[in-house]
Amino acid sequence: MGNTHVPATAKGRATRERILQAAAELLAEKGAAGMSLDDVRARTGASRSQLYHYFDDRDDLVRAVIDVTTDAVLGRQGELLDHLDSWAGIDRWFDFMVQHQIEQQARGGCPIGSLAGQLAENDSAARAAIGAGLDRWEAHLRDGLIRMKTRGKLRSDADPAALATATMASIQGGLLLTQVRRDPHQLRIALNAARNNLRLGAT
Repeated sequence: MGNTHVPATAKGRATRERILQAAAELLAEKGAAGMSLDDVRARTGASRSQLYHYFDDRDDLVRAVIDVTTDAVLGRQGELLDHLDSWAGIDRWFDFMVQHQIEQQARGGCPIGSLAGQLAENDSAARAAIGAGLDRWEAHLRDGLIRMKTRGKLRSDADPAALATATMASIQGGLLLTQVRRDPHQLRIALNAARNNLRLGAT
């Protein structure tokens, strides 16, 4: 995987970041089929040997883009993800996601979901990497709900994994509708429904 090639020097890391940024931009502009290593070289000024120093091949580069995209999405949510074991913490998380869409003017959708649209059908390795990224995101809520269940805040018959998956479906659907309709309230509607569903499991 691309992460095995993280360089030791600051200069090397900067070069690798530049390559990843260009690859992410090209994926967004041209889609997976249209992105070539030559395009990446042209945009970054990196040599062929530099590209292959940091990435095994084009597929490795694509997987690294997925990994850093996931890191960016989760990093933006920061410590909110560590506090999804209370209703107040979940509400703050939902509010943050809606506020982010307001600031983005409802543009861009979900960066991970956008990659899925481009890559999932024709690239099984990329699909698996995107799936792993969504799993990392969903796991924060699932683990929080498990802690709530342990503390008696969720009913004994509540299924934290199923509740987390349903919530992720609401997030992804809400982000898609927000992007297409240029309306952050679409995400708010979806998250309100997700919250109502979660509260059905409350004690």
